[in-house]
Amino acid sequence: MENTEIRNVTVVGTGTIGASWTCLFLAHGLDVVATDIRDGAEDDLNAAIDRFWPTLPDAVLATGKRGTLRFSSDLEAACKDSSFVQENAIERVDAKIELMRQIDAATPNDTIISSSSSAISVTDMQSACANPERVVLGHPFNPPHLVPLVELAGGKQTSDVALDRAEAFYTRVGKVPVRLEKEIYGHIANRLQAAIFREAIHMLDSGVASAEDIDRAVTEGPGPRWALMGPFLTYRLAGGDKGMQGFWDMFSPMQEKLWADLGTPNPDDGLQTRVTDAVEQSYAGRSVSALVQERDTRLRQILAVKSSTKTD
Repeated sequence: MENTEIRNVTVVGTGTIGASWTCLFLAHGLDVVATDIRDGAEDDLNAAIDRFWPTLPDAVLATGKRGTLRFSSDLEAACKDSSFVQENAIERVDAKIELMRQIDAATPNDTIISSSSSAISVTDMQSACANPERVVLGHPFNPPHLVPLVELAGGKQTSDVALDRAEAFYTRVGKVPVRLEKEIYGHIANRLQAAIFREAIHMLDSGVASAEDIDRAVTEGPGPRWALMGPFLTYRLAGGDKGMQGFWDMFSPMQEKLWADLGTPNPDDGLQTRVTDAVEQSYAGRSVSALVQERDTRLRQILAVKSSTKTD
């Protein structure tokens, strides 16, 4: 596989994630061909980009770059001359395998094929490809045009060259790649999110606190700290001068008791209804679109502060 510079990108699937990726790629001066088979997909994509564009980080907007965007409902035509494919289609294993087979057949042999899949393994996705070595995971966090994280992984047949090229490309467009050393369902960040969400639901359903107060306990407590450091560094600092060992010396009995006491709710229909009712009641009167706009505005501000205070 040639280590050629990625000049243009094909975005397959232009829902919320695909549209956000498209906005990011365009803002870095890349030419994008977007493809989707849904009726009205092109109009929806253009409208989404118009919404997303003003929320891009200031440093990105300041470059004044904007690549060209072309839309095609023909997957083969969209992939024909692509240097990099970002796939964002249906989260179903059989459909994903077939789609990857089609993308693999339609692209030049040195094109990287990256999937935004939230949970499906690359090993499964690449299983029907003639050139499986260039299929990788490039899982973003929503919205990709703002949140820096991209989780990078390969399957059993993925080459190191493909992973290196994908990592270099994502870094070039402002992402922060983290590499999985082995595949695991849900990757890294979604599993961490799921653990917190599970305990939040357990406390809500147990009557410990309201949905709004549980959310507030995160946003006004560990949330700001999590924007600066992950769980390992957080607890290393909690250990004082002795670092991680100091944490264990002081808090291992408490951790053992907490871990044993964490809830394991079953998301059956009844629980889903109770949680939905509680969440909707807590946030009644605030539309999803307004909340998304507020989220993106605050994300932009947080990321700007983080960027301005980085130290080597």
